[in-house]
Amino acid sequence: MKINFILDPLANLKIQKDTSLAMMREANKRGHELFVSMQHDVFLRDNLARIRAQKFNFTPEGFVLEPGLEAQPSAFDAIIMRKDPPFNNEYLYSTYLLEIAVAQGAKVYNNPVALRGWNEKLSVARFPQFSPEFIVTASHQLIREFLTRHQDIIVKPLDGMGGSNIFRLTLNDPNISVILESITQHGSHTIMAQRYLPAIAQGDKRIIVIDGTPLPYALARIPLAGETRGNLAAGGTGTAQRLSERDYEIADTVGKTLKQEGLFLVGLDVIGEYLTEINVTSPTGMVEIAAQTDCNPASIWMSALEHHHL
Repeated sequence: MKINFILDPLANLKIQKDTSLAMMREANKRGHELFVSMQHDVFLRDNLARIRAQKFNFTPEGFVLEPGLEAQPSAFDAIIMRKDPPFNNEYLYSTYLLEIAVAQGAKVYNNPVALRGWNEKLSVARFPQFSPEFIVTASHQLIREFLTRHQDIIVKPLDGMGGSNIFRLTLNDPNISVILESITQHGSHTIMAQRYLPAIAQGDKRIIVIDGTPLPYALARIPLAGETRGNLAAGGTGTAQRLSERDYEIADTVGKTLKQEGLFLVGLDVIGEYLTEINVTSPTGMVEIAAQTDCNPASIWMSALEHHHL
């Protein structure tokens, strides 16, 4: 297979820990050809989608890139969209271009229409039986009313990643006004507020779902002492653990819908008994799970992708 990965700049990737590179190593081990593109390498010339790409080869020291080429996206057996958020207008435009590419024969994972339609924070509203109480608004008054009702809440932007700009608010916090002004940009940006879940102390569990099926292990990202965010990017410690019955109930139920939507690789975030986020853009955690268990997520992902192309 010829597989093209749409990534963030390669200089930003951590060679030993990055999930995209783990996926690429597995593909390389199986003899597939690898190519890489950046977000703006996808473009439209008249009515035809085009993509610029460079062939990618691993070396003992890291990797090398061959000179670039231009092709129809359908020239690749699979295009793997792994560009990180923020999900801004440029990301939105990329989904439009990739949607056109799909209509012209390209196979894109995850489905660009679903990438556009499944906001990583808002999508928990599709599964109210699993989500904690929340409110989505730009109104300070409504957020304060929500805080009064629940006493202890988390506020977060709808387009971020890695725990950025996430705040915990309690009724006696002297910084409520400035935090709300900052995160909503004075009431002009919509955010999500969720009831604070004390189970975060035991970890924010990342459950990887591949082609609708959850892996048997989650990566519990345990916050630093005094921290409310478990994200590894925010200093959390990742500990692999088997799915609980509740974890599996959530992941299996959600996974069936994800598969129908063409969401091939997804990371669910579960705190305690509750689903808090559905990460569809560039979910991580494969390397840590592989290092701590007998489960190889990249191998499972690659086998599922190969099955799609039988």
